[in-house]
Amino acid sequence: MTALKKYERLESPGLWRADATSQRRDVVVAMGEATLTISDANDTALAHWSLPAIRRRNPGQRPAIYSPGTDSSEELELDDDVLIGALEKLHAVINKRRPHKGRLRQVLSLGALAVLGAGAIFWLPGALVSYTVNVVPEASRMALGERISTNIHRIAGRRCREPLGLAALERLGRNLLGEGAPRMEVLTNLPRPALHLPGGVILLDRAVIEGSDSPFAIAGFILAEDENARLNDPLLALLESAGLFATLKLLTTGSMDDATLQRFSEQVLIADHPPLPAAQLLARFKDAGQPASPYAYALDPTGESTLALIEADPVPLATAQPPISDGDWVSLQGICAE
Repeated sequence: MTALKKYERLESPGLWRADATSQRRDVVVAMGEATLTISDANDTALAHWSLPAIRRRNPGQRPAIYSPGTDSSEELELDDDVLIGALEKLHAVINKRRPHKGRLRQVLSLGALAVLGAGAIFWLPGALVSYTVNVVPEASRMALGERISTNIHRIAGRRCREPLGLAALERLGRNLLGEGAPRMEVLTNLPRPALHLPGGVILLDRAVIEGSDSPFAIAGFILAEDENARLNDPLLALLESAGLFATLKLLTTGSMDDATLQRFSEQVLIADHPPLPAAQLLARFKDAGQPASPYAYALDPTGESTLALIEADPVPLATAQPPISDGDWVSLQGICAE
């Protein structure tokens, strides 16, 4: 520690005692670069005090009383304005440089807040979406799916509602997926062969039905969309598209505004839907007792991009049992009749 340059070698008389039981002695006090030297009249050094350690015991009073530390009984009295002023200025400089507990705590607190803020920005949205997906009741999912489906059919054509065709479609879903099968709809102009929505809804394009020779291809699209919904929760896609505030609204009120659902309805029609791994699809076809080849050729008539499904088809087409009767298949093909 270097003292203030203008006060180097400053001297002054003073009174000093070595401890509380000793007599005061007249001394000469000299300020150096790092120490305060206390000497007797013969210039014999009696004590050396470290300047940063010196403490004043009676701030604002005269004579000024100092000690070499907070726990020392050694004492020095000064009445020289210049030396007292020098010590006060010196300690003001030292105090500015000395670490402050409150300041450190403040820095640590601000750092913690910064970390929490970053966590809120980067972690909270994902965590909130994951939590909401797990707690939204099935009734709310179904209501959202119905509203999205309504938006989509305004874009992708009317819903096909011929009664015999609807009954056949329901039986097809139940035969493939059991009593808890998703609700299925056929639209007149869906821009993709099939699509799954929150709340257990599968949409099918009429061209898939009218362009097939048997119900096997339709069964394949239903199985594929159900597997896709099982692996990729459609509610998760909706919430990721909707954003943080819409997710909070759904979590707290159970509803979502029309504009958010309309935007998602438009996005889901044009979004890329990567194909599922062939192994997973083949396992679903095998469990359902359905051939994979008709579905594979419906996706790609050349079979080039779906060769894995064709070559490893778990159920030979020649021995496969249709998922619905011939009568239901005829009714299903007429589902979009006026």
